Amino acid sequence: MNRALLRISLACLAMFVLLLLNVNYLQVFRATALAAEPGNIRVFDQQFTYQRGAIVAAGDRNAVTIAESRLIKGTDIYQRYYPQGKVYAPVTGYDTIYSQTGIEAAENGLLAGTSPQLAVHNLTALLTGKQKQGATVELTISPAAQQAAYDALASDGGRPAAAVAINPSTGAILALASYPTFNPNQLATFNGVQLNKVDGQLLNDPSQPLLNRAISQTYPPGSTFKIVTSSAAFSTGLIASTSTPVSAPPVWTLPNGHTLTNYDSELCGNGNPPIIQAFWMSCNTAFGKIGMKLTAPVLRQWATRFWLNKPLDIPLPVAQSVYPRGPGWTDPSLTAYSAIGQYNDAVTPLQEAMLAATIANHGTLMRPYLVQQVVGPGLSVISSTQKTVLSHVDTPKVAGQIQAMMYQVTHNPTGTAYGSAGPQVTGGITIDGKTGTSQNGANPNGLDDAVFTCFVPGSGGQPSPIAVGVVVKEGGFGASAAAPIAVKIIQAYLKAHP
Repeated sequence: MNRALLRISLACLAMFVLLLLNVNYLQVFRATALAAEPGNIRVFDQQFTYQRGAIVAAGDRNAVTIAESRLIKGTDIYQRYYPQGKVYAPVTGYDTIYSQTGIEAAENGLLAGTSPQLAVHNLTALLTGKQKQGATVELTISPAAQQAAYDALASDGGRPAAAVAINPSTGAILALASYPTFNPNQLATFNGVQLNKVDGQLLNDPSQPLLNRAISQTYPPGSTFKIVTSSAAFSTGLIASTSTPVSAPPVWTLPNGHTLTNYDSELCGNGNPPIIQAFWMSCNTAFGKIGMKLTAPVLRQWATRFWLNKPLDIPLPVAQSVYPRGPGWTDPSLTAYSAIGQYNDAVTPLQEAMLAATIANHGTLMRPYLVQQVVGPGLSVISSTQKTVLSHVDTPKVAGQIQAMMYQVTHNPTGTAYGSAGPQVTGGITIDGKTGTSQNGANPNGLDDAVFTCFVPGSGGQPSPIAVGVVVKEGGFGASAAAPIAVKIIQAYLKAHP
């Protein structure tokens, strides 16, 4: 063979080897990524011929499947199904032929079986001729708490509302409910015309059923923010103890000439009550004065410790709660309003639960999370969530001082939540809480939002089992509209976890 022909032969051989390597690389290492390409029509059609992974609420002893794919009778096509669609819609979201939301979106790669973490499982299925299958996502949600949250919100006159429950010592989210809600089964159709019709109806519904109010909308916290103000006051030494007297006149003229008043201009104790009494009676003037003495930068510092002004995902994206910093934000008069949860303070219901959870966990805020673990088709655990500290907010001493004040809110006969969350209505369950009745300029009817944050303290050296945050839009008093919802969630959860 002459030299020129040899060179051509070697070049052809090299190209042939490179082609083989590239084909194997694409089929083995790039198969998952290529399958996930949105323009891959073959894969788009093929995705419905295998079973998408289930979503399971595994927070109680008896786990409940809340999303699964079922084989359509007489076909080889799987359709998404939500056994209790409306109850879990804020958690699961939906999976349509075009897009996903909620956990369906956050864990789509694992549920659809296209995640690189499932590459070995997919290769094994290919070699053995078995059907490809998505992973199962197990959530921290307690079916008992979630059902109670949904039922309580739905029976509250249809007002927009949301509730979140957390395990304070781990951060595991036990309930995440929003109302009004929607039925994701209506969107799990293969009929594009029908899907567009339903989607349009939901998008144009003035009650905004697709809005996840638990994590995607913020509200003024009202007097529940006094937890933050108290935390800063005790931690900086401005207030020495729960028995320290504070000035709390019925009406107080601010430096800018406006007035701050207690509810119905009532007298708070003798006008100079101990801070614990000002807290259980929720005296605005007392905490407005405390906030002004602390100054806006200090209040914002402690708000940030509670994770306002910081990003968060659970893994669903969460709207940022804020103690804003803008033009004039350090004005003493505005700071007084911020100290009682007004002016521009805004929090999600999840953040409300995080306030109580921090105090319940002795001043340490744990990272909230929804996904407990992901289990592959072969029942092997692909990933699991470990509890992590989000922020060391307070010392145990300061948290204990705030807990003592929250106890009086529900146990003192003149406490704002004594009649709605006291032991006489909870069946003997001890609940420590804080009410909020917040003015919200976004409300079309000008009514106040009702807010409540609370927790069940641990007993016998055990950690607190549950903390809850509730917001009822235009609900009025936090004690009358929001607190009963929290009580029902707590009762249901404790009954399932005696």
